[in-house]
Order: sequence, then C-alpha cells, then structure tokens
Amino acid sequence: MTDTALSGPLGCPSGLEPPTRSAGSDYSAFVHSKGAQKSLTLSVRGAKCGGCLSKIESAVGAVPGVDHVRMNLSNGKLKVVWQGGTSANTIVDRVTELGYGVSAYSEDGSEKAAKREERALLISMGVAAFALANIMLLSVSVWGGHGEMGGDTRTALHAISGLIAFPVLVFSGRHFFQSAWSVLKHGRANMDVPISLALILAFSVSVWETLADGAHAYFDASVMLLFFLLIGRFLDARLRRQAHAAAHDLAALQNRSVNRLGKNQSVESVRAEDVRRGDTILLAAGERAVIDIKIASGTSTVDESLVTGESLPRLIQAGETLYAGTVNLDHPITGEALGGTSDSLLADIAQMLEAGEQKRARYRQIADKAVSLYVPFVHTTAALTLIAWLLLGASVREAIMVAVATLIITCPCALALAAPVAQVVASGRLFRKGVYLRSGDALERFAEIDHLVFDKTGTLTLGTPTLMSEPGDALERAAYLARASRHPLSRAIVAAAGAGPIASEVKEMPGLGIEGLIDGKPYRLGSAEWVGVDAVTETDGPSLWFAGDDQNALQFHFQDQLQDDAGNAFAELRRQGFSMEILSGDAPQAVRNVADQTGIPTWHARVSPQDKVDRLNLLTNEDKNVLMVGDGLNDAGALAMAHASLAPGGAMDVSQSASDAVYSGGLSSIVTVLNIARRTKRVMLQNFGLAAAYNMIAVPIAVTGHVTPLIAAIAMSASSLIVTLNALRMNWGTD
Repeated sequence: MTDTALSGPLGCPSGLEPPTRSAGSDYSAFVHSKGAQKSLTLSVRGAKCGGCLSKIESAVGAVPGVDHVRMNLSNGKLKVVWQGGTSANTIVDRVTELGYGVSAYSEDGSEKAAKREERALLISMGVAAFALANIMLLSVSVWGGHGEMGGDTRTALHAISGLIAFPVLVFSGRHFFQSAWSVLKHGRANMDVPISLALILAFSVSVWETLADGAHAYFDASVMLLFFLLIGRFLDARLRRQAHAAAHDLAALQNRSVNRLGKNQSVESVRAEDVRRGDTILLAAGERAVIDIKIASGTSTVDESLVTGESLPRLIQAGETLYAGTVNLDHPITGEALGGTSDSLLADIAQMLEAGEQKRARYRQIADKAVSLYVPFVHTTAALTLIAWLLLGASVREAIMVAVATLIITCPCALALAAPVAQVVASGRLFRKGVYLRSGDALERFAEIDHLVFDKTGTLTLGTPTLMSEPGDALERAAYLARASRHPLSRAIVAAAGAGPIASEVKEMPGLGIEGLIDGKPYRLGSAEWVGVDAVTETDGPSLWFAGDDQNALQFHFQDQLQDDAGNAFAELRRQGFSMEILSGDAPQAVRNVADQTGIPTWHARVSPQDKVDRLNLLTNEDKNVLMVGDGLNDAGALAMAHASLAPGGAMDVSQSASDAVYSGGLSSIVTVLNIARRTKRVMLQNFGLAAAYNMIAVPIAVTGHVTPLIAAIAMSASSLIVTLNALRMNWGTD
C-alpha cells in the first residue's frame, strides 16, 4: 500500500483561509500494541454520508503501513490497524486535513445500552408487524367464510393463527411483561401492567375458544395491540437516547492527551485524566487546553470564545489562568496544572449538564399525568365487571369474556400514542423548517415559554467581524499582511479584499499585530501602539491600524453584524408578548450595541458559564419559563438548566447536544419552534380528550357485554387511528 496525495478541497475551499493546524494533541498515548501490530480507535465528528466514509477510509488506508481501516457512520467510530513506524498523529492529521474533527474514542456504556434497547424494540416491532399481516390474512378468510366455512377448517385456521401469535407475544411482548413483572414484585403497578394483562388474557381466551371449537378467536387483536404499543415504546426510547448525547460529546472533548514536562524538561505525552495538580504542562500553538492551568512562562494570544463567549483573541502572559476549552493560537506556553480533568471548567460544565438532565427528568409530562390516573381506572373497571357479571349469575366463561373485552377496549393504546404521535408529526414539520428536534417532550416545555435569554456572539450576531470602513487602495496592501494571519479581524480584511499574494518576511507579534515587506517596503497592521499612533479615538467596535513608509496610519473599523432576519424575528417575538434579555461573555460595549440594535432592554456582559446558570436559576425562582438560545461551550450549562433550549446549527457539538433542538435558517426559526410547540400541545390535549371521550362511550358498552374481544380490539385500534389522524392535521396550515 502506498501513500497518495489527498484529492479534493482541503481547508477553506475559497483558498482565503491559511492552512489549519491540527488541534495539537498527541494521540500516541491511545495506541494499543499487540506484537508488531498497532491499533487506534478515534471518534470522528462531521462525517454524515457515504461520501464522507469513502473519503476518510481511502485517505487513511493510503497511509503507509495501514492494514485495516473501518468507520461506523452511525457513531463516528474509526478503527485503524497498522504496522511499522507510522505514528498515530500521522493518521489523525490525515483525517483532520480532510476537514473532520477527531478525538480519541470514548466508550459510553449508557449510550450503547440505549442503542441496544432501541434496536431491540425496532426488531420486535418488525416481528409483530410481519405476524400481524399473516394472522390478518387468516382472519379475513374466517370472516369471509362465515356461514359457509366448516367448523374444522375454522378451528384449523384459528390454531395456525395461535401458533403464529404465541412466539410473537413471547418475543415482542417481553418489553412489557418484564417491566410489569419488575414493578409487581415490589407491590406497585405501571402502564405495562394493564397492557400485559390485556395481551395475556386476549391470547388465553383465544386459545380457550380454539380448543372449544368456538366461533371466534382473538389472536389478531392481541398482536395488533402489541404492534401499536411497540410503536409508542420505540419512539419514546429514541427520544430518551438523544437526550443523553451531551455528556458523551463533552467526554469526547476531554478524552485527549496532554504534553507534561518532566524534571529534566523532557516532554511526556499522557492522558488528560492522568494529570495531577502541580504538574507542568506544555500547551503547543494550536492546541486546546483540557485542564485549567496557571501560566508560568510564555506569551501568546488565545481564543476563549468557547469558554467566555469573547469573540476576539486575548493576549495572555505569565501569572494568568487559562481555562479548559481555550485554544492557544500563537506560541507555546507552559503552566502549572490547577487540578485534573475532574477539577476543570469542562468538568464544572459537565456537572451543570448532569444537573440540567436531572431537572428535566423530574418534569412531569402530560402523558405521565394522564397514565397515573388511567391505570387504576382500567384495573378497577375490569375487576368490577368480572365480579358484577358473576354476581348477576353469568357463567365464569361469559364473565371472563366480558372482562377481557373491557380490558382490551380500555387498553391505553390511544393514550400511549396521543403524545408520541403528535411529537413525531411536529418533529417532521420542524425538520422541514430547518429545525432538528432532539427531545420530544421538549415541545411541551417550548409551549410554556414566556421569557427568552440569548447569547450574543454566533447567536444574535454572525460571530465573525465584518469590515465596515472603506479604506480604498489601502485595503489591498493591508490584505498582503492579513492573509498570513488567523486573527478574526485579519480574516475580515481578507474577506473584503479577496484572494491574493502575501507580503514577504511576515512576522506576527502576539497582542500587537503583523509586519512584513510589500514591494520591498515595510508595513505594519495591528494595534495603534504597534503602528505608532498615540492619540486614539474610542470606537463602537473593534479596529485595526495600518501604516507604512508611504502610508499614513489608517484605521479599519469592524462590526459583528446581526443575523439577517433579526429585525423581523424580534418584532414577532415582541408582538407575541415574550420578554427577552442577553447574557454574553463579551465586552460591555459590544453587548450594548447589539442590545440597542435588537431593542432588547436587559443585557449582561462579561458573564461566566456559572453566572449564566445563576441568572437562569434566578429567573426560574421568579416563575419564569426560560428559553435559552446559545452556541458556545460557555452556554452548555445554561442550555441544560433552562426550561427549554435552542442552539444554532453552527454551535459547538456539546452545546447542540445540551439543547432541546438545533435550528438553521436564522432567528426566525425560534418563532417557528414556539408556534409549532404551542400547536402541538393543543393537539396532544385534544388527543387526550378524544381518548377520554372514546372511553366514556366504549366502556359502558363493554361492561354491559355488548362487544366481543374482537370488536373491542377493532374499537381500540380505531381510537389509535383517530388520535393519529388528529396529529397529522399539524402538517397543514400556517405556523
């Protein structure tokens, strides 16, 4: 196998962005060796299709020595096996060069268990559907031959139906039987108890009728009931699994290696979890810190946007604290570890995420409230029906048949579907509007929102500064220097000037600016101090100065612009009566400018992740139902703690995982989410009302012995169909 050059666009397709460095982590600590064979398992982010899979496997497979490479698109797991002297970092670099994020793979037991449960339910649902189709064919034959079909033939068809239904009930019904048995052992009951009773009794009565050569058997009813119930159970499992993705993403962010300096200044690559307080850490240029450190030596600029929300790089030096999540942009620095990964800012955010999940788990959903009232009603009604018929002189068989029909007709199938089917239809409508809903029960919380809290950078604004001044011919010369820098303000100059050449002998000084030669003449781009300007006028936004031998000092003005649809979105939110505020880690002046432009009266600047959580708790104590909208790592804790939360599509993975929904298409999507959520809640309440009305009509008919178990099953299925059709109405109309 030979190495080959990568094909296709690398880095920025426009060619305006300098080559991006790898995150700088050393992955050799994660290599497993067995004889001459080495293996490495990575978690790849951003791979979404078969084209990505082919691209990654081909590129990694071309690395010298690689024997085996296999990627799983569903979980992003990439396993590579190789021999020889190829380093793990070479493999990682090959993936990052393709434009994908990489971290060491972290096994998540709860995630795997949730996926196993979801897959088991899907298989059980498929088995039930297949059996139901076959049993219904036999039942149609029995119904069609009524009055003409002989008793032996009818009994034979019933027996075949029973032989099909029995293994299906055992296999697909185990999800309900196991749950019911587990609570009955402790003297309690849940919704699975009446479901299990209905399934077992319907099947038992059918066996009885078949052995007694009866005219009716109800194997089709029991399997149909099972199939409908499995649909609701599968949807619920899928939504629950998505709710736990945030912790997994955060663990992946921390699962990296760290360069630790020994006593003789030797560099040792160790897992982040092995770092202890007092260890000396080397943070390379381009590397993200995964533990909190106090700078001991070195000066550099750092990107703290994911930690504080500050959109511009900050100059740091000895004595300052660097928090986990910060990216070192320019020069290597060394520092003293202030603790391990469990004591870092990332760990604090993880605790906030956990606290948020527990808080949401305590939230009682509409369906839970309805079920808590409904289950005792079902049990009591069926038991009283059996006793009443026996007291009235009916035979045991007749009394049991009426009780079974009552149990089937009151089976909480429509109740179980009422909320999930409405949530699924709403999820589909939101998806077509560019919103990916991660938690079905979040729709109930979205519908209760009365106060909105926004992060600024990347949420209300585009997150990247734009050149506002018109410097004329100086722009092209400034771009000669700017093209060599990754500073956001330099990127804004390049975006305005376009592609072109780079100055020679370029040097970038941390916190000051860039200098270089253009046509043999020296020029500087950076702070006023860097270009020799003494008197500086305060500006509303960030600025850069440009000067040279034949160029007087010229100031470039920048501004982080609002999202295009901000005006219409906020006008609609105000019209609907929502109160709003901004929580940002950015500088006060920048936050004030955005607040003035959007008309949001309340704003807070320079707030930490913990400050955001504290503010949300304060609002909650004031009986506000808060919707948090944010995109950064510093917003993750607040996103998890809020009553409901939204993250834009460009948000960090952890923030997307911590939120209830991810939107694209601008701020107008927030209005869409809130409108559809309120409509979904109305439909769910209508469905519960329909289920209640159905029971008010059907139960008296059943307990008085006017329906057979088959008619009861058809009525139960019809009630499920009605709530489904009612939910489908959400696909029409305006939002």
